[in-house]
Amino acid sequence: MTREENEIKSKSENIDQPNNVVDMMLSKNQQPTLDSETMILETQKRVWAALKKGYEYTGLIDESDAYLRKHVLSKIDMVVLYVDLVGSTTMTLEMPAEKIAIIISSFSQEMAAVIRQHHGYVLKFVGDAVIGYFVRDESGLLAADNAVDCANSMISIIQKGINPILNQYDYPDLMVKIGVDFGQNIVVRYGSDIENSHVDLMGPAMNIAAKIQNMAKPNQILIGNDVYQRLHPSSQKDFVRIIWTKDEWKYRSRATGETYHVYEFKG
Repeated sequence: MTREENEIKSKSENIDQPNNVVDMMLSKNQQPTLDSETMILETQKRVWAALKKGYEYTGLIDESDAYLRKHVLSKIDMVVLYVDLVGSTTMTLEMPAEKIAIIISSFSQEMAAVIRQHHGYVLKFVGDAVIGYFVRDESGLLAADNAVDCANSMISIIQKGINPILNQYDYPDLMVKIGVDFGQNIVVRYGSDIENSHVDLMGPAMNIAAKIQNMAKPNQILIGNDVYQRLHPSSQKDFVRIIWTKDEWKYRSRATGETYHVYEFKG
């Protein structure tokens, strides 16, 4: 092994200790604030253990479900984030099915942990995509800035945390496309059972965030104009408006009727 491989392996020991950070973050009332270096290290330990020892995450305590059930039929202003894994179809053709399952499961749980770390809710996992949403919390933190910080952290976690472990197994790097939009969504419950009927979100922001994500390139973050306008000025300078050269983007602003502006993160 190279020195780097040995360092990653040594840091990945003791994964079976209780109080694992991601399990804490995915449990009720446990949201430690972690710096990026710690997040990356913890990610490496978990992914290494998942591939080598079959480590399984304890699972998500669904705070989103509880939140939505309290607000059925409410219209809520929120920022919606879609993160979608690129190239998973190719991976399924080239790798053993059990390894694909571990990688996608680990990816999804790690992205969920990043959403929670940035004061967001995990709405659901859809295949190899994760959907999160951000509302103004008790501390007054702004949802738009939280969502953008979350998107950047996701790419950092993948590039510096997950991919170095996959490289040790000669597996391909993971890449994602991220789309973010702001708007009012209504909480819907599919059934009369208050505790068990499925709850979900419905609204323009859900749809446009998905379409924005679909337009992104690998490892690209795209945000809608309604998110951009709500960012702190210091964050706005990191984005550049995309000038569409063809008719690939046809969606119009819900407020003005003009072509809805989309911005790319440049950093």
